[in-house]
Amino acid sequence: MTRLVDRFGRAGAAAVMSLIWAIPMAAWAGSADLTPIDTTSYPRIALAIGLVMFAVWLALLTRLSRVRVAARQRRLDLGQMTDSEKRWTLALAVFATGLIAWLNAAATVDWGPLGAALRSGRPGPLLFGAGLALFLAAMIAGIWISWRRATAAFRRRSAQTG
Repeated sequence: MTRLVDRFGRAGAAAVMSLIWAIPMAAWAGSADLTPIDTTSYPRIALAIGLVMFAVWLALLTRLSRVRVAARQRRLDLGQMTDSEKRWTLALAVFATGLIAWLNAAATVDWGPLGAALRSGRPGPLLFGAGLALFLAAMIAGIWISWRRATAAFRRRSAQTG
């Protein structure tokens, strides 16, 4: 944990460590969708693992404030970030979350009915399909733009202090 805090700062280490519960919870959400169809998925097990790992993460967070941090520039240290850097990093997180949501939906939805509806040529399904494509394009473009702007803001901060 000391190496994570030294590398990413406290906020960055907390974000990285959150993966220990976020990944099992995502598995639970995906398997819960498939339960009525696929009897081999066990959503309760994934949920239990996710909840236990969430408790572990909360315990780690309580110890995070006791870890000594060397004074140096860190990319994900909220205390060091400029307002511009915070805004663009937040935008990056929002767009990345939107992309993950789109991918989760794409992985868990039966696309057969939509394909048949699109082939019918009716305007409703065509608009829905176009909306899905536009949402995906907006999330990818948002990630690209916000990543570039957050990186530029970090470089400006690093140049000013360093």
